[in-house]
Amino acid sequence: MMDNLRAASNNVVLKIILALIILSFILTGVGNYLVGGSGDYAAKVNGQEIGRAQLEQAVQNQRSRLQQQLGDQFSALAGSEGYMQQLRQESLNNLIDVTLLDQYSKKLGITVNDQQIKDAIFATPQFQTNGRFDNAKYLQSIQSMGYSADNFAQLMKQQLISQQLEQAFGQSDFILPVESKTLGELILQTRDVHTATLDTETLAAKQQVTDAELQAFYEQNKNNFLSPEQVKISYIQMDAAAMQGKADVSDADISAYYDQHKNEFGQPERRRYSVIVLKTQAQADAVAAELKNGTDFAELAKTKSTDALSGKKGGDLGWMEPETTLPEFKSANLTTKGQVSGVIKSDSGFFILRLEDIKPEQVKPLAEVRNSITDKLKQEKSLDAYYALQQKVSEAATNDNESLASAEEVAGVKAAHTDWFTQNQIPAAINFKPVVQAIFEGGLIPQDGTPGNNSDIITVDGDRAFVIRVDSHKAEGVKPFAEVKDQVTTLVKRQKAQNQARMEGEKLLTALKEGKGDDAMKAAGLSFGDVQKVQRSQQPSAFEETVFAMPQPQKDQAVYGLSQDTKGNSVLVKLTAVTPGAVPEADAARFAQEMQQTSSNVTFDALLTNLRQQAKIKFGSAAQNQ
Repeated sequence: MMDNLRAASNNVVLKIILALIILSFILTGVGNYLVGGSGDYAAKVNGQEIGRAQLEQAVQNQRSRLQQQLGDQFSALAGSEGYMQQLRQESLNNLIDVTLLDQYSKKLGITVNDQQIKDAIFATPQFQTNGRFDNAKYLQSIQSMGYSADNFAQLMKQQLISQQLEQAFGQSDFILPVESKTLGELILQTRDVHTATLDTETLAAKQQVTDAELQAFYEQNKNNFLSPEQVKISYIQMDAAAMQGKADVSDADISAYYDQHKNEFGQPERRRYSVIVLKTQAQADAVAAELKNGTDFAELAKTKSTDALSGKKGGDLGWMEPETTLPEFKSANLTTKGQVSGVIKSDSGFFILRLEDIKPEQVKPLAEVRNSITDKLKQEKSLDAYYALQQKVSEAATNDNESLASAEEVAGVKAAHTDWFTQNQIPAAINFKPVVQAIFEGGLIPQDGTPGNNSDIITVDGDRAFVIRVDSHKAEGVKPFAEVKDQVTTLVKRQKAQNQARMEGEKLLTALKEGKGDDAMKAAGLSFGDVQKVQRSQQPSAFEETVFAMPQPQKDQAVYGLSQDTKGNSVLVKLTAVTPGAVPEADAARFAQEMQQTSSNVTFDALLTNLRQQAKIKFGSAAQNQ
């Protein structure tokens, strides 16, 4: 079977398919995918149903992930019906792949037990704090992804099964040393080239264009000359910080606050205890008897207490406030210095207390804290006034929706006015996300000649608020030809220059291949530059692709080609030498391992393709957007 799978994978693009499948488990969610559904299903895979609820959950998880990754950009994508249908189809395809792999793993007898699932969850770094499993972090993480503990355990089970499948296929693949050496020579190969550039900018300056050519280009490319939507707005801004200095605070207000919040301005009563901790009732009773006979408490704490930390200090626990004092300590009812309790039983054993000292409650005098109280009350009053003003301005803007005049009167300020601006060039004074959304997405823009509306209160950063009104609006449209004629002229000249450069380059290439290149290059005023050593990159440019597509030079005979650089210039290429690469000995083992991993991934991809081809997959009504 493995030979058949390899044959099926010969034309499959190399990719890390298993990583993508595992990622899809996490992103799309398959917590309850074995649960059957009603007749309204998304798909049936060899008779096993994928229900509507499973698909909707998968789509929602995918939406949440993309929203976190793309932010506002996803809102624009989500408005496209075609894009959302594609997202839905991808989510369903992932669920189908998961189901196929589960069915296949059962045929192979691959299983995962509860302990393996638990161990995998405990070993996940995302759920650890300081290298140890953190249950609170685990629950928070899976809940943020939309999973319950049971569903996530099922998800982890599917991941472990897939890992076992990958290992099974990976162990069946091997790479011969000669294959590793040959591929290394190819991948790390360098090529010596010389280039001569036909500069497009120089040619563009010499181009002649007619009005007819410009008009034709404009008509064919109108979508490249759009004028963005523009607005002018009026707005009233309310600022809590600006109102803070206007709040008045009386002596009576300050005194009342001080009397009601004395606990904020002092130190509560504190008590200092010493303790002897013992394991059994008998041990505790024996120590209590020694204390009654006059044995020193501190000495017994050092020699008898099982609490090593306090025992070294003669049982001293330091000062405690009421909030940090254990209930057992309070229930001992020790009231005088030196008083010793009886034996007290607790969840951690038995202990005997001694009250070492008491510091009574201390409160700072009003004069010392007056300024801080004044500042606090001014802030509170200014916030109250700020929210009250918001309410009044909101009511005025709603009741008089024809303008901001009434809102201005209530706010006690005149509205500010902007010039024209677009969604990509927001004036700094109003450049806040909630304000921008209200302007361009909040239904404030006038429609069909009717006047617009005043906005509701728009809160920004918690301490500022706006009421806005769109005064004028220009819809998105194509800029008139006269406005963009200079831009069109530049584009047409450049286009003609690129065509000319390409044609001249092709003529020169023909001459070079025919052995007449020296005269042709001299006539064109071109010459090849110094040698450049070109090596493959992970994302090759058009120039690299041309260089590595050229045949190797034979018997010191250069090979010629024509390419294009990143500036759009035509580039003649002269290939003079090819040097095989070599994997450094230190990296040879890792390189061979990566090759083997790639080979197993291709095989795994072929397996999934084969499973799909052999499966009976029937799509239900829930597969489409409803």
